[in-house]
Amino acid sequence: MAVAEMLKLNLAAMSYDRDGILNALQRSGAAEIKKHCETPSAHPLSTDSGELKSYLARVENALGVLSEEVDGYNKDNKIKSDELKDGFAVSYSEFVGAADFKAAADELTDKIYGYEAERKSLNSEKAKIERELKTAEIYSEVCEPFEKFSDTKSARVRLGTVPAAGKEELLSVSDGLCAFNELYRTDESSLVLCVWHKSFDGEGVLSAAGFAACPYKEGTGESVYNSLKTRAAEIDARLEEIKREIYALGKSVKSLKIYCDLVGFEVEKLELSDKMLGTQRTFLLEAYVPKNAEARVTEELKSVTGALWLNFSEPSDDEIPPTLYENNEVVKNFETITNMYSPVNSREFDPNAIMSVFYSIFLGFIMGDVGYGLLMLLGGGFIYMKRRHEDSGLKRLSGVFAVGGICAIVWGLLFNSVFGIPLPFMPALMPDAQSDMWSFMGISVPAVLIIALIIGIIHLMTGYVCKAIQCMRRGYFWDGVFDGLVWTVFSVGVALAVVGLIDEVGMPLLAYIGGGIAGVSLVIAMLTAGRKEKLLGKFTKGFGAAYGIINYASDILSYARLYGLMLSGAVIAQIVSAYVVNPAIMDMEGVGFLFSGNPLLIALGVVLMVVGHAFNLAIGLLGAYIHDARLQYVEFYGRFYEGEGEIFTPVGSVRKFIRIKADAGSGIASAQSTAVN
Repeated sequence: MAVAEMLKLNLAAMSYDRDGILNALQRSGAAEIKKHCETPSAHPLSTDSGELKSYLARVENALGVLSEEVDGYNKDNKIKSDELKDGFAVSYSEFVGAADFKAAADELTDKIYGYEAERKSLNSEKAKIERELKTAEIYSEVCEPFEKFSDTKSARVRLGTVPAAGKEELLSVSDGLCAFNELYRTDESSLVLCVWHKSFDGEGVLSAAGFAACPYKEGTGESVYNSLKTRAAEIDARLEEIKREIYALGKSVKSLKIYCDLVGFEVEKLELSDKMLGTQRTFLLEAYVPKNAEARVTEELKSVTGALWLNFSEPSDDEIPPTLYENNEVVKNFETITNMYSPVNSREFDPNAIMSVFYSIFLGFIMGDVGYGLLMLLGGGFIYMKRRHEDSGLKRLSGVFAVGGICAIVWGLLFNSVFGIPLPFMPALMPDAQSDMWSFMGISVPAVLIIALIIGIIHLMTGYVCKAIQCMRRGYFWDGVFDGLVWTVFSVGVALAVVGLIDEVGMPLLAYIGGGIAGVSLVIAMLTAGRKEKLLGKFTKGFGAAYGIINYASDILSYARLYGLMLSGAVIAQIVSAYVVNPAIMDMEGVGFLFSGNPLLIALGVVLMVVGHAFNLAIGLLGAYIHDARLQYVEFYGRFYEGEGEIFTPVGSVRKFIRIKADAGSGIASAQSTAVN
C-alpha cells in the first residue's frame, strides 16, 4: 500500500552517445526524464521534431487506411486477427529491428496514398456521373442524333425538359406558328420537342414553363446514357480493384504497426531534448528512477559506453516525483478509479488497497444478487482474461466488475436472492430490503437502510485511520493522533450509539457507551483543533470542529444511496422474475410464463427474462459504478487524500499499437511495457 520510492538520476555523457543512452533507458523501462535544472555552464538543447512528426503522421494515416480496408475486406480470414488488433506482443529485437522496414514502409505508404488519391478522384467522378445519369435518363429514349434537333431557315427547334407543373401549360399553347410535343415522361418531368416559326415568341413560352434545354449536342440519347452507365461501371470495377490491391498489402500491417511505434519513439527522443542541457561536447540529463531499478538502469547505461558519469540521489523535499504504484494485480484494477479523480502523489499514503475493498463491498451490496454476481464475475473475468496482456481501461474495468461480482454473490447469499427469487431451502441472513423495518429511536426505518448507514460510518472511520497513517508516516505524530485517531474513536462511538438505538438489537447500553465515547472524543477534537493557532484561532478552530458534526452527519446520510440503488435493482429483478417464473414472490396470482404450458408464453418468458435482467444489470452497474466512486471520492478521500500526482511514464513506454514482451533480451519491466488503450 505504498508508492514506489524514487531516486533522481543525474547523468553526463558525450553528445554522440545521447541516442544510445536514451535507447538504454528505454530498455530498462524504469526511467522518466525530467526537465534539467538550469546550470550556468550548459545551455538548453533544442531539436526540431516537426519533420519527423509529419512523417509519422503520414505513415500512421496510411496504416489507418490499410487496417480499415483489410479489416473490412478480410472475408477469407487470410490475415491473422492478432495482426489487425492493437496490443499484440513483439520481442525487443523485433521492435528495434523495425528500423530495417523503413524503405518498405515508405514504398507502402506511397502506394496507399496513390490509391487514396485515385480513389478520391474516381469517387468525385462517380458522383458527377450519377448526377448526369439523372439528367441523361430521360433522353435515353431519343434514338435520333441530337444534331438533327437544330434550327432551320424559318423555324426554331428545341429539345428539352419541363417540370410536371409546367407541362400542361406548355402543351396547352395553341397557335398555328408553334408545336409542342411530349416525347417521354417521368413522375417529375417530361421530355418535349418544341418547334415554332421565328416570328413566334417561343422562348418566352418555354421560359414561363420552366424549360431546360438539352445539354447534349452529339450522339443519341441512348448512346449518351449507355456511355455514362458504362463509365460508372468501370469506376465501380476500378474502386473494387483498388480495394483488392490495398487488401493484398495487408500482410504488412503487423510490420507497419511495429515501425510506427518505433518512429514514435524516435519522435519522443527528439522532444525529450527540450528537457536536457548540453555543452560543446556533452549533454546533461536528469531522470526519476524507482529505487529497486537502480542496478538495472546502471547496467543498461554502462552497456552503451564507459564515457559517462552518473549519480543517484534522493529527490529534494520541494520535488514531487512521479507516481509508480506498487500494488498486486487485483488492486491494480482499482487504480484507474483513483486516477479518474486524481493520481496519488508520491509523497502520500496510497489508499488503493483499502479503497478497493470498500469499492467492491459497496458494488456487491448495490447489486446484492447471486445471479447478477455470477454474470459480473463470469463476464468481467472473461474480458479480463482475454485482455490479460494489455493494460487497457476496459481490462481494468472488467477486473473491477469481476471482483465486485464476488461480493455481489456473497451479499446475494445473505439476502437470499437469485435474479430476485428467494431460494426456499436457504434462509436469508439479512433483513428483507423491502419489508423488514427496525425501530430507530422510536421511528420505523427500513432495516437495510440502517445497515447501509453503519457501513458508511465504518467507511468514514477508515478514512480517519488513513489520515493518521499519512500524518505519522511524515513524522507528524500528534497531527495523526488528533486529526486522525481522535476522529476514528469518535466514529466508533457513533457506530455503537446507532446500534444501541435500534430497538431490535436490544442493547440500549451501547447507545450510552457510544454516546460517551463520541462526546469525549469530540471535546478532545475541539480542544486540539486550534493547537497551532493563536488565541482567537484556537477558539474558531474549536468551534469549526464542533460545527463539522453537521457535515459528518450529512456524509453518513450519503450512504443511503447504497440502500436506494440496491432497493431499485431488487424490485426490478423481482418484477421480471415474478412474471416469468413465480408470481407468488410478488404476491401475484397466476402462473409464471415458463410454467404456463403455452409455447408462445414460454418463448416470451425466456425473452423477458433475458432482456429484463440484462437491462437491470446494465442500469444497476452504471449507477453502482458512478455512485460507488462518488462515495470514495467525497466521503472517503475527503478525510485525507491529497492527490495531484503524475503517473510514472518511463522513456519509450507509451506505444499505440504494440507491447514489448518482458524478456531477458529486452530488460523491459513488464509493468511498464505497454500503454495501449
